[in-house]
Amino acid sequence: MDSLSLQSALDFALDAAWQAGRISLGYFQTGVAVERKSDDSPVTRADREAEQKIRELIERHWSGHGIHGEEFGRQPGTNGFTWIVDPIDGTKSFISGVPLYACLIALVQDGMPLVGVAHFPALNETVYAMRGGGCFWNGRRAQVSTVDTLENAVALNSEISQKDENKQAAWLRLCAATTFQRTWGDAYGYALVASGRAEIMLDAVMNVWDCAPFGVILPEAGGTFTDWRGMTTIDGGESLATNGALLDAALAILNPT
Repeated sequence: MDSLSLQSALDFALDAAWQAGRISLGYFQTGVAVERKSDDSPVTRADREAEQKIRELIERHWSGHGIHGEEFGRQPGTNGFTWIVDPIDGTKSFISGVPLYACLIALVQDGMPLVGVAHFPALNETVYAMRGGGCFWNGRRAQVSTVDTLENAVALNSEISQKDENKQAAWLRLCAATTFQRTWGDAYGYALVASGRAEIMLDAVMNVWDCAPFGVILPEAGGTFTDWRGMTTIDGGESLATNGALLDAALAILNPT
């Protein structure tokens, strides 16, 4: 895609995320019924209706593009481009009435995110980027922080699985090395790193629909998005975002051997 096409895709993704966000807001803090999926994760009609809206818009405006969404799976395309969609990232926050949930949309080609949007409807915040075009937060340029020592860094996560003792221990080492830590992360944690409000965000378990936009958002903001070994990927099954200056230090904490 050339820059004009990328800009069109970004404009589309921003509008689609806003429309899906309006749907989710209609159910937010209303006591909407919660169901359990096969993996025991929660889902609501808000998740499904928001994803349906995004899919309808993609099919109408981007013929030939594939779609990969959390709620309705894969729809193959014919031209190598795929839209990856999470209509409500942070459903646990959403059903708890906590406003840190997001609508995530990314356009990906051969595993590389070209466009990424993270829209937080209940916060009225949006962080977005296109490859080579910079990262923006509510219309103003977004940049990672300049903190270059772990002892001055803010570290975030969503949750560290109690079932993986090694990853739990790695998180505790990072806690000991940084100035303070917060959870309630999900997509908002990555947005905080991209906009310079935190330095490190990590998840021990990560699905591609939960992170695809950050594969372009973080680099365009001057940071990094990798797995816990430092590989640049949105398919690593785990994720680490940093402000760039602290990547090596964070990797050394996560992988002490």
